[in-house]
Amino acid sequence: MTEDAAPFALMVRFTVRPGAEAEFDDLIARTTAAIRDREPSTLVYACHQVDGAPRQRMFYELYRDRAAFDEHERQEHVQHFLTARADLLESTEVDRLTLADGKTPAVGQAAGSRG
Repeated sequence: MTEDAAPFALMVRFTVRPGAEAEFDDLIARTTAAIRDREPSTLVYACHQVDGAPRQRMFYELYRDRAAFDEHERQEHVQHFLTARADLLESTEVDRLTLADGKTPAVGQAAGSRG
């Protein structure tokens, strides 16, 4: 599989400013709803709260390939998220991941469908 055709993934850790947790979670909910509805090549877009760290949010993002990620970044709802989150966060850490092995959704599988 060429690098361009390989799945593309990210892990992102956000530290939310004190008192901004509910507003950030609402922003996440609105953004993920749009991603589910409009981005079939975004295979996984999951936000997790971290046990014992109430201001931490961990995102796992899996895209069909790098082109799907680039398309995701161009979406209006993603651009809004990127702008709106700035005042709500203390820090952001991003790790780009290369798939070595595992079980992933089938490429081309419709978002939300289960096999």
